[in-house]
Amino acid sequence: MRRIFGTAAVLFSAMLTLSACGGGGSGSNPLDTTSASAAPTGSASAPGGGTAVVGSFNFPESVLLGSIYAQALKAKGVTVEEKPNIGSREVIYNQVKSGGLTILPEYNGALLFFVDPKSTAASKEEVNSELASKLPAELEILESSPAQDNDSLTVTKETAEKYKLTTIEDLAKVSKQMAVGGPPEFKKRREQQFKDVYGLEFKEWKPTGDTTADAIKDGTVQAGNVFTTDPKIIINNMVSLQDPKNVFSAQNVTPLVNKAATTETIKTTLNAVSAKLTTENLTQMMQKISVDKDDPATVAKDWLTTNGLL
Repeated sequence: MRRIFGTAAVLFSAMLTLSACGGGGSGSNPLDTTSASAAPTGSASAPGGGTAVVGSFNFPESVLLGSIYAQALKAKGVTVEEKPNIGSREVIYNQVKSGGLTILPEYNGALLFFVDPKSTAASKEEVNSELASKLPAELEILESSPAQDNDSLTVTKETAEKYKLTTIEDLAKVSKQMAVGGPPEFKKRREQQFKDVYGLEFKEWKPTGDTTADAIKDGTVQAGNVFTTDPKIIINNMVSLQDPKNVFSAQNVTPLVNKAATTETIKTTLNAVSAKLTTENLTQMMQKISVDKDDPATVAKDWLTTNGLL
């Protein structure tokens, strides 16, 4: 962060950084509310901002996005409690629906697949239109960001060249020889769909979670569900196979909110965040976290400051 003010401003900036550095990383206790969320990181509270509980899934990018949302809201006077790293969609969705959580950074296509596994919507507009009609009355999505973090089936460059793989469909001829990795819920979500759409049947499904890219690299699995913003795809020269039949639809980062608990301040603040968030800057932030091992709350604060949101 550029320091262009006097000594008092430097001290103030340091205080803000210290408060942000307490944010939950991927190892945080999801019920611990004494992390970054316990200390305001933005401007003084303004009346009418409301209160919010911001949750996140149990992987680093979601924790980062949750911290971005939480810090942006605090800067607008919203009283925020942050609960990072809670779990999978199967665990967390009903917490937003019941009001236990107010806000969750979501991926619109994955959310629609969870709500309606038979949906064939592919584009951002199609996905959001269906979500508007299919989400329960307690929930709504706010504006989607341009940033996308798509699911992918990814292999090493050597595997792609050996079997002449460019698309997921190409995997059908060799998938029975392969172990595939991904989040613990990956098999339940995708096994039948892969079989129906692409004719894929894998030898074994392994729960590799955040370490899927590493598992592909070291040969623990031969293919894996890696998010396309994971910098390890580029660093390790991996190949994300094309998805011509759109098993993985648009995955724009999109706030999911409990409608009754969402104030106008919350909506306008999160929409402003979405307007600034791009795939490129999300990938850059994830490199700082996954490769440089920077703290998610600090990375979030730097991005918000750079984009005039704090």
